[in-house]
Amino acid sequence: MSWHLSPMCAFDTETTGVDTETDRIVSAAVIPMDPAAGRADITEWLADPGIDIPAEATAVHGISTAYARAHGRPAKDVVTEVIAALSAAVEAGVPLVGHNICYDLTITDREARRHLGLGLYEALGGEPLVIDTMVLDRRTAPFRRRVSEDQGPYQMRTTAETYGLGWDVDAAHGAAYDALMSGRVAWHMGRIAHQPRAERPVWVQQLRPGFHDRLRDLSLDELHQRQILWAQLDAENYQKWLRDPVKAKDKHDPEAVIDGTWPLRPVPEAVSAP
Repeated sequence: MSWHLSPMCAFDTETTGVDTETDRIVSAAVIPMDPAAGRADITEWLADPGIDIPAEATAVHGISTAYARAHGRPAKDVVTEVIAALSAAVEAGVPLVGHNICYDLTITDREARRHLGLGLYEALGGEPLVIDTMVLDRRTAPFRRRVSEDQGPYQMRTTAETYGLGWDVDAAHGAAYDALMSGRVAWHMGRIAHQPRAERPVWVQQLRPGFHDRLRDLSLDELHQRQILWAQLDAENYQKWLRDPVKAKDKHDPEAVIDGTWPLRPVPEAVSAP
């Protein structure tokens, strides 16, 4: 059976910000999915993160500090239950799928250390197989341009729209929506990769040949291992671009360092303690 037809477990978080070392989980969704049966079981959590939620984060997910404090459950309880749900998938050999899931796994690791005194892999009882639709999208449809000043070339909305799934702006504020869309995108990527080239969507046929073939006839473990390499290559290319004053222009940073570790960023030494 092709990897995209196997059961998956979609995962996404909404947080207080983008710094995995200091920010906290506000909401999370874990969605076991069976593409072959067309089934998805959604479990979603709302946490009181224990810190204020900046206005910028509220603008993204719609959850204010007051709302989280009034309706959210203690962060430790939420983190414990999220990890238990992920652990069930890992134990069953089901891959975790998400869009830029490295971020979600890393911030969950830091929350696990903060509240449980354990790293994520230790709490899960092993290292998960992972499908990251952002990593796959960059490899199968490279060189995509920004949609607009506010919409990047590889953010979840762009990827979903590229694969013909549309985007519900009103529903897209929650972790469950993004998680579900990442699972659907993964299925479409795998389906296209296993189609004869002449039957693939026109926009895929217009790419240079071979990009989607990178996902063809792989086991889940092979796909996971390839993503480790692809994420590292993407980071190296981005770092090189940032260091190039001609290409990066106002974003030029001659000392830029981009960590390509995937799917879980290591703990910096300065914050290694729980």
